[in-house]
Amino acid sequence: MTAKPRPQVDYDVHELIQKRWSPRAFSTQPLTEEEIMTLFEAARWAASSGNEQPWRFIYATQAQAERFQKLLACLNEGNQVWAKAAPVLILTLVKTHSTRSGRPNRYAWHDLGLAIGNLTLQASALDLYVHQMGGFSAEKARETFALPADIEPVTVIAVGRLGDPEMLPADLRARELALQQRKPLAELILN
Repeated sequence: MTAKPRPQVDYDVHELIQKRWSPRAFSTQPLTEEEIMTLFEAARWAASSGNEQPWRFIYATQAQAERFQKLLACLNEGNQVWAKAAPVLILTLVKTHSTRSGRPNRYAWHDLGLAIGNLTLQASALDLYVHQMGGFSAEKARETFALPADIEPVTVIAVGRLGDPEMLPADLRARELALQQRKPLAELILN
């Protein structure tokens, strides 16, 4: 499977940014341990407020069948339909309180976003793709993985190589093949 055509951009951005999109059709080809750890290494080096590095991850590969099924079961049914083929699932988490002060870290979610941005760019560089999902049960994830009170589930990410869109149900296949759209910059930059 090859990547779909890149959308037109208004300004020249790096090809890794332009290449990025969130597929639902993943190849079942496994990722190597080196590929997986390279993604986490990229996330590790993200900037964070006060250098707190509040991001945490729980991941599973298809080869870790029981753990993979536990992560998959946290997703809503609509995401389970396609995410079950992804070779890796990652639960993203934040440590909600500062390690130094013990106070709430209101920047933790921002910092996790930066870490996921790094992970996503690294995935693009490795010709891998990520699809982030908010459609999951944070409470089920909390219970399943016995998370402490100061660790909060945020998203689940599917990671892998592009698969065949024909494997998807018709409604998802149409979305898979559609050209990416973004709001115009004029709508995003406020005066």
